[in-house]
Amino acid sequence: MQEDTKDAGIIAAAQRVEHYEIAAYGTVRTWADLLGRDDDANLLEETLEEEKETDQKLTQLAENINVQAEQDAGAGSRSGTQSGSRVESGSRRTTARKKPAA
Repeated sequence: MQEDTKDAGIIAAAQRVEHYEIAAYGTVRTWADLLGRDDDANLLEETLEEEKETDQKLTQLAENINVQAEQDAGAGSRSGTQSGSRVESGSRRTTARKKPAA
């Protein structure tokens, strides 16, 4: 497996964690708001914004690394080998892909 492909998998896993954290902090922040715990709600809001920023950074990384991983996979399928990994033969169709919503 190429390094770019591994990196793409790691980024995808990290984004899943970030999305879980965003949901959790958003929920707890709302509860703190409803309970009148303004100081706690403000601190949780700060943390929530940090998580969103991290998710955006991961999205930017993924936009680059996913293209590189796809190119690596395409090069491997043309040569028939790829660092000991099983590669399927056949041509890969390259199409423009829309950016997924985060």
